[in-house]
Amino acid sequence: MAAFSYRQKVLFQHCDPAGIVFYPRYFEMLNATVEEWFEAVIGCGFPTMHGPMQVAVPTAAINIAFTAPSKLGDQLELILIPTRIGRSSLELDITARSGAEQRLKATVTLVFTKHGAGKSEAWPDDLRAKIEKEINQVVENNA
Repeated sequence: MAAFSYRQKVLFQHCDPAGIVFYPRYFEMLNATVEEWFEAVIGCGFPTMHGPMQVAVPTAAINIAFTAPSKLGDQLELILIPTRIGRSSLELDITARSGAEQRLKATVTLVFTKHGAGKSEAWPDDLRAKIEKEINQVVENNA
């Protein structure tokens, strides 16, 4: 798969009084994209992680550029591409577009941790293998 696409219509709840997306709402959209990617592509959704597995993947860093405003009613496509996995970290590039126009570009860094640990933990082998497979597909597609 490599690139994962998540669609989000810009709703009234996302907008400021000027009718454009209030920037903190983009962070919610980014998180929804990450959550859906783990469920649909990696096969390990947040309910499983936060429930039986007792683990989490909190955001450690976000670097974001807002390149054009999104307005009420716009149809956004958020495209997630995994780019790097470390011992406990994962870097994802996410671009939001409406049609051909880019609206934002973000790099999100997540860390794997166990509930209550207070520190990062190494990715479990099964999750690491699935994530590495996705990263390798990105590399192959760009070769």
